[in-house]
Amino acid sequence: MTGVLEGLKVVEFAGLGPAPFCCMLLADMGAEVIRIERPQPAEYLEQATARDTFGRGRTSVVADLKDEEGKRLAAAIARQADVVVESFRPGVMERLGLGPEDLMTENPGLVYARMTGWGQEGPLSAAAGHDINYIAQAGALEPIGRAGQPPVVPLTLVGDFGGGSMFLAVGILSALFERSRSGQGQVVDASCVDGASMLMSVVHHMKSLGQWKDERASNLFDTGAPYYDVYETADGRFISFGAIERKFYEALVSTLELDPRDMNPQNDRKAWPRRHDLIAAKVRTRTRAEWEDVFDGVEACFAPVLSPAEAPDAALHRTRDAFITVDGFPEPAPTPRFSRTPSSAKPRPRPGEHTAQIFERLGLAEPLTRN
Repeated sequence: MTGVLEGLKVVEFAGLGPAPFCCMLLADMGAEVIRIERPQPAEYLEQATARDTFGRGRTSVVADLKDEEGKRLAAAIARQADVVVESFRPGVMERLGLGPEDLMTENPGLVYARMTGWGQEGPLSAAAGHDINYIAQAGALEPIGRAGQPPVVPLTLVGDFGGGSMFLAVGILSALFERSRSGQGQVVDASCVDGASMLMSVVHHMKSLGQWKDERASNLFDTGAPYYDVYETADGRFISFGAIERKFYEALVSTLELDPRDMNPQNDRKAWPRRHDLIAAKVRTRTRAEWEDVFDGVEACFAPVLSPAEAPDAALHRTRDAFITVDGFPEPAPTPRFSRTPSSAKPRPRPGEHTAQIFERLGLAEPLTRN
């Protein structure tokens, strides 16, 4: 057996962002993911594989869902699937005749996974949006940033991928586990705004305990604490500290050669701004590489701040083979890791590359739609 999800059949209706990333995770873990793509001009096809960021490990079929033959092909593929993944706006799949009721009538064990920004119902369900909008509504964007400055956008990690893809994957696998007992499929409704809200659970919990202030950069994890922050080095780079626990904090203070009398008690919040200044001044006296040598072997929750270009070459990642090379460029290797059934990153297909193969499998005489 290769891959923990070997034998799982997934149909992905091509979309953007969170759904393709989730399907890539499933493909890495051994699932067969058949992606149904819309017809595209020839000039698009020449570059599509290179632009397909999350497309590795797919079987690719081209079908026009706007015509009846394309819909029949999609339905025929879905009849043999364990999972369907779609990320259109609510109601689109129903209008195409490919909604949950349409497909689950003939395949009652189907797990029908839906990925949206705002959810299947509610006042914004039909509205356009992107990661920044979802995390704004979830209360996840406002706390990120420095005091007296606007919120800082955390790339698209919190809404699309943390709040979207990961919860979609958890939902799919949970529904499959439940199906193993009941024999019945169900609809999985995952939305980026719901997932981003869930990721804020720790903040809501801290607020309930009176341990979180609604002032940016005044709390433990939001750069308010001087021992949980990033600092600029002499060469204009950055290092990070996360010395929350007492023993790590003491190691941090000692290694920085700061006066313990200036740095204690650790959680005297009135003293935090001054301690930020003391640590910042000390960190600026050496380069990032020099601080890496100083903190080597010291348990102070220290790490250099690496750029995306630097990360693949870091000793940590090289030792663990955490990156692979695809078409001459590094990209993250499949994760998590399994002891008996390892995951693997398979090639990206050319759009429509497997259309004939799928028709043959379905027993169709000739393609209903052509690339």
